[in-house]
Amino acid sequence: MTNSSVRKRGAASAPVLDARALNRATLDRQLLLRRSERSALDAVRHLLGLQAQNVEPPYHALAARLDGFAPERLSTLMAGREVARIVTLRSTLHTHTADDCLALRTFVQPARTRELAAFRAGLTGVDLDRLAALGRELVETEPRTMAQLRRTLGAEWPAADPQALAVAARCLLPLVQVTPRGMWGVSGQVALTTAEHWLGRPAGPAPAPESVVRRYLAAFGPASVRDMQTWAGLTRLRDTFERLRPELLTFRDPRGTELFDLPDAPRPDPATPAPPRFLPEYDNLLLAHADRTRVVPAAHRGRNRQGNQAHRTLLVDGFLAGLWRLDGATLVIEPFGKLTGAQREEVAEEGQRMLRVLRPEAAHDIRFAAAARHNTPGDQG
Repeated sequence: MTNSSVRKRGAASAPVLDARALNRATLDRQLLLRRSERSALDAVRHLLGLQAQNVEPPYHALAARLDGFAPERLSTLMAGREVARIVTLRSTLHTHTADDCLALRTFVQPARTRELAAFRAGLTGVDLDRLAALGRELVETEPRTMAQLRRTLGAEWPAADPQALAVAARCLLPLVQVTPRGMWGVSGQVALTTAEHWLGRPAGPAPAPESVVRRYLAAFGPASVRDMQTWAGLTRLRDTFERLRPELLTFRDPRGTELFDLPDAPRPDPATPAPPRFLPEYDNLLLAHADRTRVVPAAHRGRNRQGNQAHRTLLVDGFLAGLWRLDGATLVIEPFGKLTGAQREEVAEEGQRMLRVLRPEAAHDIRFAAAARHNTPGDQG
């Protein structure tokens, strides 16, 4: 019998976890089933970073997850270079701990290198090793904007596409956004330097894939191989899971997909209550699995985004149930369906709490509105 046959036979006999069981397990690990007393730094580490395509989402993400959180806590970590903003998972900006800025960027570097293929037409005749060396020298002399990189690199390779040159530098080098960019309530343009220069230490070798799998399962499991590949933006992780198989538990989802998990990870009773939560756009809870039905009901598939633009989302009973936005000092909540009186009261209470944390100086108002239909063909979320 082949190893593949053994795997299939084992998967067929594994216990089934339905969407609600997966929902509660994932919410628990995401610090969303109950608010955590972890520090902001420990939470960023546990969650393997926070989506940071915009400035505010990391702050909103921690406000939903941590007891006693105040935006200044994350902002202080950023000012002290204990966390930083860097392109890592899925070629998107994340706020990571200093350690993960170096380690996780090295882990996903193969995907960043492959990304260069999309720009090869604009890089004809460009020596990429020389480009990386020159780019490093430029940004470590002083932080540079992408416009400055385009201009300087374009002068060195006038026949190349300046945008392709700047993007290539970002792919080849672990570039972080320097402060004040990313700090709460402070404006600042995007200026870049290397993670090693900003953090004052060199990057080590890439972490063992097994260690990253364990961390991923601790924050997002139970999960399939494809789930983790979706989260990381990588391929070919099957062999790593197979090496870990003897130390992991296996389950199946309702479609028969094999799921892996850490033996001592929490898997709460599916009936465990899940309080409402307001999440930022691009929150990793909605992006870290190939199959998102553990959070996104089929009826609401695609409603949390429009094209490439994600919306701020509301969870009710642990599942995607609406959108939200701030209209001046008013929190506008757009449920997808009718909320019960108790749910409406809980959502309003959670909204008031969020406003007190993130905007304590403002007078707060909450308004419920009908949700627009934000569905786009091909959306996966």
